Amino acid sequence: MNMHAQPQRTLAETALIDAFGERLSLLPGDGAVMVKRDDAIEAIKHGLPTRRVESWHYTDLRRLLTKVPAFEADAVVKALAPVLEGSAVLPVLNGVSNGKLPEIEGVTVQRLSEKLTDGSVAPGLDPYGDDDAIGALNTAFVADGYFVDIADGTELEKPIELQNLQAGGQSHVRLLTRVGAGAKAIILERQTGEGDEALVSSVSQLVVGDGAEVAWLIVQEQPETATHLAQFKAHIGKDAKLTLFVMNAGGKLVRQEVVVRTTGEGADFKLRGINLLAGDTHTDTTMVLDHAVPHTTSTEVIRNVVTGKARGVFQGRINVHQYAQKTNAKMACNTLLLSDDGEFSTKPELEIFADDVVCGHGATVTEIDHNHLFYLMARGIDEKSARGLLVKAFVAEVIEELDDEALVDALEARLDGWFSTHG
Repeated sequence: MNMHAQPQRTLAETALIDAFGERLSLLPGDGAVMVKRDDAIEAIKHGLPTRRVESWHYTDLRRLLTKVPAFEADAVVKALAPVLEGSAVLPVLNGVSNGKLPEIEGVTVQRLSEKLTDGSVAPGLDPYGDDDAIGALNTAFVADGYFVDIADGTELEKPIELQNLQAGGQSHVRLLTRVGAGAKAIILERQTGEGDEALVSSVSQLVVGDGAEVAWLIVQEQPETATHLAQFKAHIGKDAKLTLFVMNAGGKLVRQEVVVRTTGEGADFKLRGINLLAGDTHTDTTMVLDHAVPHTTSTEVIRNVVTGKARGVFQGRINVHQYAQKTNAKMACNTLLLSDDGEFSTKPELEIFADDVVCGHGATVTEIDHNHLFYLMARGIDEKSARGLLVKAFVAEVIEELDDEALVDALEARLDGWFSTHG
């Protein structure tokens, strides 16, 4: 008889399981939600993913997650001024929705704790696959967040800013949004905080109705000691457009997953990403895109800047289903290495079952072009400033595609802040 011993649990796995037992009575949810929570913690009991799990090959979570901080209910953190002036701010502070809900014409906002209590969000807590460790962690512990419903035909004059802020400890948040048919909206998801050794999980779920246009921006600026595990999941309807912009500029251990599915013909998806990596950090951006119906398009452009001993990952998989004829999909990942000790791993994948498609992918890794550097220095610009201009130009090109002057200025200000510290 063959005996297969269960690997000994790590300190982090044990701490998560113990924390679930201690907090279960404090977590909102009806019977259906509690079943989902139990299933989620069982997945964690089987162990966090290692490099033997293909989708986690470059981010061995079992090894990298070494500490799990306690929940800090008494920690104090305040909502921030919005990135774009005039935005409607929906803050989640230390895992709890906070403040009076804003009144926005054509928009309904509910606290997620209410939808957990009545069980209406239970179906959305299902994992998207067998290796959905972030979804399991979030489902087990999530207590609050928001549900934002934008009515059909609504055109928002100002953005909505979803803030997830914490002051150390653990925070588990879920942000749900439905954008109705023909609606237009800009939504900014801001992930940041303060304090030491925070563990944050955040899951954003978006449904884009037929003919709607959505720009969703994720700005992640966690403290340099924080662990940030996040998912963005979206379904895109007929003739709808979704532009997703992701900026990772913080965190000690970061994994940002993007899971998108086209559900209507004429759907268009654009992903633009910037990873700014410094110090001894690890940042992983992993995307799975399903072209599930005919006549859909997508483009993904990721720019990475790596300095110090930082390690980065981009995994991008595009699945073109059998009936998704006339798919047009292109993906590119470009990395600028500024240090001999920095690393960046790129794994683009195409899985195509249709025969009438246009698909392609590419990846480049380079250093600063010394001819360009010499050109600037020959015109009186000192070396540090010249290097800064070249690096900023490399990533700012992606921001400028957003075609919104106020948005571009605000994001370039975030770039300047990062370069002033790490340039």
